[in-house]
Amino acid sequence: MSTPSSKSDEAFGASSSDDVALDSTTNESWIAIEPPMPPRNIQVISDLCSEPPSFSAAQFDIVLRRQHQRSRDGGGVKKAAIPSRFLNLSDTFEFSGWGTLSRIELDPSDISYGEKCIQDGRRAKTLGQFTASALAGNAVLGSVFYALPAVVIASGVYSPISLFIATLVLFLWRPIMEELASALPFGGAPYTYLLNVSSKWLALLGAAMLLLDYASTSVVSAATAAAYLSGEVSLPFPAYVGALLVVVVFTIVSLSGLRESARIALVVLSLHILTMLALFVASVVAWARTGNSLIHENWVMGRGPLRAGHIVGEVFNGVCIGVLGLTGFECTPSYVSSIKPGRFPRVLRNLHYPAIFLNCLSMLFLLALVPLETILSGANVLSALASVAAGKWLRIWVVVDAVVVLCGGVLTGILGACELSDSLSIVSKMFSLIWLAVMTLFPIAVLLLKFNRGRLPRQPRTSLTIVFSTLIIAFVIIGGNIAIDPTIVGYAAAYLVALATIFYVTMKKGRFVRWFLWIYDQSSSLNAFLWTKNWGHRMAKMMMHMRRQPVCLLVKTDEINRLFHKLLYVCENEETSRLKLVHFYDEEGGIPSEMEANWKILDEAFPEITVDLVLVRGPFNPLNVAALANRLQVPTTLMFMSCPGQNFSYPVADFGTRIISL
Repeated sequence: MSTPSSKSDEAFGASSSDDVALDSTTNESWIAIEPPMPPRNIQVISDLCSEPPSFSAAQFDIVLRRQHQRSRDGGGVKKAAIPSRFLNLSDTFEFSGWGTLSRIELDPSDISYGEKCIQDGRRAKTLGQFTASALAGNAVLGSVFYALPAVVIASGVYSPISLFIATLVLFLWRPIMEELASALPFGGAPYTYLLNVSSKWLALLGAAMLLLDYASTSVVSAATAAAYLSGEVSLPFPAYVGALLVVVVFTIVSLSGLRESARIALVVLSLHILTMLALFVASVVAWARTGNSLIHENWVMGRGPLRAGHIVGEVFNGVCIGVLGLTGFECTPSYVSSIKPGRFPRVLRNLHYPAIFLNCLSMLFLLALVPLETILSGANVLSALASVAAGKWLRIWVVVDAVVVLCGGVLTGILGACELSDSLSIVSKMFSLIWLAVMTLFPIAVLLLKFNRGRLPRQPRTSLTIVFSTLIIAFVIIGGNIAIDPTIVGYAAAYLVALATIFYVTMKKGRFVRWFLWIYDQSSSLNAFLWTKNWGHRMAKMMMHMRRQPVCLLVKTDEINRLFHKLLYVCENEETSRLKLVHFYDEEGGIPSEMEANWKILDEAFPEITVDLVLVRGPFNPLNVAALANRLQVPTTLMFMSCPGQNFSYPVADFGTRIISL
């Protein structure tokens, strides 16, 4: 067969050994895609007909398509025949070399490395329900120290009702968080949730919110601890300096590791629970001794007009601010990969019920024993309650507990984000809005999970009614916070846009370098000037260096439409010039018939990426994937796979890969 126009029967009877023929005039080759073996009742076309064949007949014909000549060993440049946008510089750096086909058999050293990775991952699940609860518990249960004064200002004497309603809404979030943790038990959630069920840019937006929330948790906890301490003793420095010192100290503590940090957090949380129980017992005794006169006086002074609209408005405003009493819950999924299997629902339960108990009773005792003017002043209200209930000794105890447990809250935030530089007053002001924004990511993530990754095994499965109800409540409370103080939107947006921009530039840094290179190319003076004439070469090398890290697509099928969409995902979400299509097989007959032909098509279709085909002998399981990661020097976090189904034999967390398709 010499030319594509040949009408001889030889074109249709080419054997598999002659599946590529070179056209010397065009420097291109022809790929013959062999048909499957036809059924006996189907006659194979052996000559050309004047009429087009039917579909049932054509599917058994040999298909010829043109392909550019490639080196058997890969390499070269897949330069496309399109005009260049660069006037003075070569655009060769935008194109990659041809891919290669390789067959791999994993050796014992690779298998040994894979076994070690699997065992290390399983040993990392060290946190039981109480130690895991303690990590976030100091932020959740310590929030009473800064949530109560803010709720009283917004809701007045209706604060206990507002706090009770605010804490109840978490019953909607708990099944959503449980479903997500069951389906995707990865650390760093909800960022990792969004990364596995949507695009990377949405995940980075979630990461910006999450980092801002962690920073807010640390800063507000540290600032409140410093305020409580400065209210009792004279500090030799301003309160904000004390807050920064707390942040620095607990940043160092967090470096001891998650397990040691959890033990420290458990000790701190135990002290806080003991302190609050002692405060409640003393308050009950004091209330029984003094009677209801003060709570009646506070009620009369703070109730305002007895109109239904006014009362509902007060309660609603308190609910919007009262969510501050739940801050810390969003941190628990970030370390779910370190929690023992089956313990995560218990962790949420252990945090939720004490939060209801502490917030509501604390506010009730405050209104019963402390004058309303003192509560509205916001000056260490729980230490004031302790002083009234039992005297100075309990006041000192509560202040010490406040400082210690709020420092534990700082630790919770630092475990999620170890660096921050923020204004204390601004962060405190937008804290509730940022927290609500992060909590909204969970119902959004579970909706995307159901739609884009619905085949993932998980238990429980939340109904869409609960998911949409949670979203509606979240948006209503966000709107309420904005109505109370519209300025928080500006502060939150400024910080969020700044962080999101940084993350986006990090994700698309090669694109920005390319823009700078184009601007440089358009200026003839920059190309000629002695100091700048080498900038183009340096930027081109920088782009090539940024894109050197390979990624892997773990594929099962040879369907070209699915392969094409997966490559598109890589192009849109990763900066790489090297991609490896990896297929595991048990025997030669297990390799899909069109895998090699379709790989060649894709390698030609994406000239900016070198697409290699890697055929690995062995079953597809976590051990072999980890072993292959060691062999190819590609981390499993840069290996992408399709969504497994209900009958999949292995936990998805054991692979450590990203799920990018249904």
